[in-house]
Amino acid sequence: MPLVPDPTSGIIADNSGCQKTIGYVIDLSPETGGAACYLDIAPGHLNRNSLLHGGIMTILLDVACGYAASLSFDRASLAPVLTVSLNMMYVAPVGAGRVTAIGTVTGGGRKICYANGELSDDQGQLIASSSCVFKRITQRPAP
Repeated sequence: MPLVPDPTSGIIADNSGCQKTIGYVIDLSPETGGAACYLDIAPGHLNRNSLLHGGIMTILLDVACGYAASLSFDRASLAPVLTVSLNMMYVAPVGAGRVTAIGTVTGGGRKICYANGELSDDQGQLIASSSCVFKRITQRPAP
């Protein structure tokens, strides 16, 4: 079943196990033309230093960039994609508030898509960035 964003809000609930566990929201209506993913930081998202865990930052950027890639292949039904490569750069710490990841497609072809992502805090400060490669697949893997 294809994932479709709410036509009014642009919010999509893919209800994946990861989304349920982490609690992020997917927004396919950002002004940038890409895809967004945001998270209100809770105590369960923090590392032992009371900062947002780097692995969660990576998840958010992977999701935002992956949806941007999916949209670039098929806006109507969100083509399924797999992450081929994801490089991260952690820039600043954050421990509270909302963080937003924006994924933007930078190039690609029929089966491969390149995307960059930026994770910012609620003040607009850059927290982390990513460079990703995604591959379009013909069908979603069985659960």
